[in-house]
Amino acid sequence: MTVDDPEIDLLTEAFLRQPARYTSHQVAAMAGVPVYRARRYWRALGFANVADDAVVFTDADVEALRTLVSLVGDGSYDEEHMLLVTRALGRATAALAESQAELGAETLDQAGVPLAERSTAWRARADRVVPSLEQLLVYTWRRQLASAAGRIVDQEVGTVRLAVGFADMVGFTRMSRQIPEKELAGLVERFEGRSADVVTSSGGRVVKTLGDSVLFVADSAAVAAEIALRLIQVHAPDRAMPDLRVGLALGLVISRMGDVFGTTVNLASRLTSLAPAGGVLVDPELAGGLTGTAGFALTPAEPMTAKGLGELRPSLLTRAPRQ
Repeated sequence: MTVDDPEIDLLTEAFLRQPARYTSHQVAAMAGVPVYRARRYWRALGFANVADDAVVFTDADVEALRTLVSLVGDGSYDEEHMLLVTRALGRATAALAESQAELGAETLDQAGVPLAERSTAWRARADRVVPSLEQLLVYTWRRQLASAAGRIVDQEVGTVRLAVGFADMVGFTRMSRQIPEKELAGLVERFEGRSADVVTSSGGRVVKTLGDSVLFVADSAAVAAEIALRLIQVHAPDRAMPDLRVGLALGLVISRMGDVFGTTVNLASRLTSLAPAGGVLVDPELAGGLTGTAGFALTPAEPMTAKGLGELRPSLLTRAPRQ
């Protein structure tokens, strides 16, 4: 379907809650900026360019563009940082919208709605759920922003000392070729859901999930170690789930736009690939951070060589025997 398809027009209006009134040039003019600058913001938000004469924009588009321009105009952000903000918003909300659309489609499938009636059903569903989801989105964002701001308010900008962990499923690629797609999707959903529960409930933060793996961070070695062992424990009873392996490293991390980078992250990733199935490998820095912490046991592993990282002298992390 194209932007001129009547069904798409009706569906778009149902979700946007406003009729399309303007072209891109009209929106830019009302916001007081050249159209090239407006398009730069829209691309950063993840929206494709449209034809000059396409009437696809609403009053909300005008207001959003005016808001972006005013945040730069009053000095809250410079142009570069405003584009970074819009890109982060675009990435986060695109993933969220995609998942919600997929779940909505599954709901209609389960209700037995024929494809020929899907557009009408979608519009009715939008009337019911969009206002509530919008409220939840703003609520969740405010809570997350308050938590993040409180955490980094007294840190150096950009670089922070963190424990970094990777957990992935052993042999996932091979297994994914051998089981039905629906079963594979269910396995990935269980892995991501349980992993996120373990990380957050233990005091860590999920940075991202990649289907068969999860990247997380924690403020201390002890919290990261607890997360790693709990991940192994929680997933083990699921017979359909491949064995997990986890790598942990402690050190300086570059934190940018919700992601983390640097040698510590690379080291944690490499340790994961070297860890035995069902095991947790940690670097010496993180092992040192567990000194004097009850409940953990460390067994030196054989020295290993990793490309770009040199010789590694990791330890195998396990639970300490109960006294």
